Amino acid sequence: MAALTYKMLACRSEKAQGMVEYALIIAFVVGIAAYFLVSSGSLGSAVNSSFDAAQSQIERSDSAGQE
Repeated sequence: MAALTYKMLACRSEKAQGMVEYALIIAFVVGIAAYFLVSSGSLGSAVNSSFDAAQSQIERSDSAGQE
């Protein structure tokens, strides 16, 4: 009986360990991505300029449709 209980606890422990490892990996990847998005001025400015260009095209097409 004790051996069965031990095996059940070991199985749960391994599953929990796997979940914790996946959570840590995801947190690490998100942290690295956030660091590069925030600290890298060139990447942030490239994304910002892309959104600005899209916004200006939308505004131009909107104003052309109103005339």
